[in-house]
Amino acid sequence: MIKYLASASLLLAGAYLSTAPALAADPGITDTEIVIGDVEPLTGPPALLGVAASIGHKIAIAEANAAGGINGRKIKYVLEDDGYVTARTIQGVKKVTDVDKAFALLGISGSGQSIAVMPLLEKAGIPTVIDVAPVKFLWEPPRKNVFVVGQSYEEGIIHLVNYLAEKNPGKKWGLITQDDDYGITVRDGFDTVVKARKLNVVYSGNYKKGQQDFSSDMLQLKDSGAEVFLAGGIIGENIAMIKELEKLSIKPVVGIFWPGRVEPVLKLMGPAGDGIYAVDYVEPFAGAAGKAFLEKAKELLPEAEIKGINRYSMTGYAAAKVLIAAIERCGKQPTWACTIAELEKTENVETGIMAPISFGPGVRFSNQKLQIMQSEFSTLSFKPVN
Repeated sequence: MIKYLASASLLLAGAYLSTAPALAADPGITDTEIVIGDVEPLTGPPALLGVAASIGHKIAIAEANAAGGINGRKIKYVLEDDGYVTARTIQGVKKVTDVDKAFALLGISGSGQSIAVMPLLEKAGIPTVIDVAPVKFLWEPPRKNVFVVGQSYEEGIIHLVNYLAEKNPGKKWGLITQDDDYGITVRDGFDTVVKARKLNVVYSGNYKKGQQDFSSDMLQLKDSGAEVFLAGGIIGENIAMIKELEKLSIKPVVGIFWPGRVEPVLKLMGPAGDGIYAVDYVEPFAGAAGKAFLEKAKELLPEAEIKGINRYSMTGYAAAKVLIAAIERCGKQPTWACTIAELEKTENVETGIMAPISFGPGVRFSNQKLQIMQSEFSTLSFKPVN
């Protein structure tokens, strides 16, 4: 995390926001529209997540615009691609604020990218709701203008490992994580449960970011005799791991984290992906809430975008709904100060696709309720088990 902040501080030297238009105290508002900006990885390996998150924002915005906009103003959504490159995230945020004059921001790419732009967001004071990568640094300590919808990576892993430990008492455990901040967070959550429950960990591996070949790692896992395996990859890594386990003819109980709990991943894993456990704070598409969300999306977006929907579309939708509602409560002439104050007052907001969302004085994290799901390859879906 420190390296991200150091890089951000250097790149952000001299950063500023342009002066506001005469119409309002803050930028991003005309008589007819209000601008909401976003920066996501729309290209590169994490595009599966960034595109989906932006689609969720678009659904909420289209829904609001269809109902007349925010107090008569239509929402203009300005989206920049960072390719999951931190320097481009910083450039993108500066563009949507300085050039596009965004009134508020949504999303903001991955965990490292969000951390890197935090000095800029804090200095600018622009209302921001982050929904893609909820990591504790984003809300601890709380920042006046930055709100985070979701659940922490640590709590997610703790919840998943506790569940698997209860269902598999006395079993041998294996773990592999990525060699970055994401991997450290996953490992920290895992270690918390290992210490509390005195789990028997017989394999603990670490892979390099971008690694594609996991044959050696999975052979070591097999040789260790691990019976429960926490696959700490994101997308392609987990697919490769499961494929290797299939080649080795072993099938431990497998748990994955929510970044990889997307249907295309399950499809690429093939039948070997059946029965995998995952943790999440949004509803599965196989349930009534998920189906209703998809129907809503079909009514509001082109068919081409519907194909890009996954669980990140739900987190994006929920965050956008909360932001739009806060701006709307500010009346005909919303300001940043009012929007931030109204975001803080957010209490038990229902979105239909996760538990109610709340913030509060000094509380900038929604702390969503978690649930365990299990994959079903025959339907390419995940279904709740608790």
